[in-house]
Amino acid sequence: QVQLVESGGGLVQPGGSLRLSCAASGIIFSINAMGWYRQAPGKQRELVASITSGGSTNYADSVKGRFTISRDNAKNTVYLQMNSLKPEDTAVYYCKVLGRSSWGQGTQVTVSS
Repeated sequence: QVQLVESGGGLVQPGGSLRLSCAASGIIFSINAMGWYRQAPGKQRELVASITSGGSTNYADSVKGRFTISRDNAKNTVYLQMNSLKPEDTAVYYCKVLGRSSWGQGTQVTVSS
């Protein structure tokens, strides 16, 4: 059974940075592609970044150049470094094993002055 535990969210001012972490268990982490999603109030959940088992990355246009996804296979952990944060980045952020249905509990990111 896949288990995902996100952490690192919080309140940050516009222009600030946060680093999210997601610890995965119940899978062979190194062979799975991983993704970070977010869901803002009243909006659908969207994929913001993904990383393949080989380390290739993709980003939504809205975060390109500001967010960086990375992984540490030794720690079964995927990260999302978020820089130059904007109020519209406010959302609950979730990680996911791409191709699997399980979700973690998410971590709240609030960008506000």
